[in-house]
Amino acid sequence: MALLPLAMLGVLAGAFIGLGSMLFVLVRSDPGLGFAASQLLSGLVFSLGLLLVVVAGAELFTGNNLLAMAWADGRISSRQVLHNWVVVCAANFVGAAGLALLVHLSGHTGLGGGAVGRAVVRIALAKQELGWQEAFFRGVLCNVLVCMAVWMAMAGRSVVDKAVAVVFPVTAFVAAGFEHSIANMYLMPLAMLVQAGSGIAAGSPALTLGGMGANLAAVIAGNLVGGSVLVGLTYHVIYRRKPLVAGAREP
Repeated sequence: MALLPLAMLGVLAGAFIGLGSMLFVLVRSDPGLGFAASQLLSGLVFSLGLLLVVVAGAELFTGNNLLAMAWADGRISSRQVLHNWVVVCAANFVGAAGLALLVHLSGHTGLGGGAVGRAVVRIALAKQELGWQEAFFRGVLCNVLVCMAVWMAMAGRSVVDKAVAVVFPVTAFVAAGFEHSIANMYLMPLAMLVQAGSGIAAGSPALTLGGMGANLAAVIAGNLVGGSVLVGLTYHVIYRRKPLVAGAREP
């Protein structure tokens, strides 16, 4: 894919995941929900993000970790894989952080007497405080489920088929508290904006660019292992064929 459409579809995917994250925070901001109900319902509404990516069409870094299958089959080069991952990941950040800015400017975080703003800061701080090991393995487990959702959605022939394939794995990873790098690219910038622009979360510890960077580095690494190795390369080994020879026609 040419650079411009690849980058634009990456921006869309970041924004789509941000929309799912926005609903996720809204659910988590309700103190009246019990723990299990809050976890499951927030996972259910977060599914909107991946459903938009799969049905409307967009380029999501975590789903694109499945390119490891084409690489292992000799269909694309290492350079092409790395180019896709770098461009799409950067574009996802632009889309997710850009949506965070729009959401902040809209006053959305003031809903519920500021409960939404306090919830997003609380969630982001918990992510910043995660140790590297926890963040990495939560990222691994998250992208196993995300890539399984994408893998199963490929079998769908209708929007309903794809929705059923996406909803259950995504609900599971969110409810379990696993880490999705692109969702964090929305949640952590939004929390920083809330802390900087209002007194909603006054008195809470400060979110920092360094804290966000450390979280994203560990979670992106975990997402890569979970999606590329535990899903992509596992299925490649199961269904592998001989690599195509240059100039040969597809059987």
